[in-house]
Amino acid sequence: MIVCSCNVISDHDIRKVVTSADELPRSPKQVYGCLGCSAECGRCARTIKTIIDEALGPCARNCQAGCQHAHAHGHSSVQVAEDDLQSRFALAAC
Repeated sequence: MIVCSCNVISDHDIRKVVTSADELPRSPKQVYGCLGCSAECGRCARTIKTIIDEALGPCARNCQAGCQHAHAHGHSSVQVAEDDLQSRFALAAC
């Protein structure tokens, strides 16, 4: 299914990036960056965030100590929470 019609990004593209990128994207902005594009109208951002949350499962919100994503990629729960907060405000401004 096409999630972003501006950049022709499918849900499959998003899931692949979320599960295979060196730095796991946690926000729509990061997904766009991994795919080499940027948001145009922003209507798909909420759907992209939902796909990210589904793909990462229980650690979608915050990686806890011992989580394979936090350890392997150097994410701290504080940084992930700050990134999430920034992305929410950025989307609210659209």
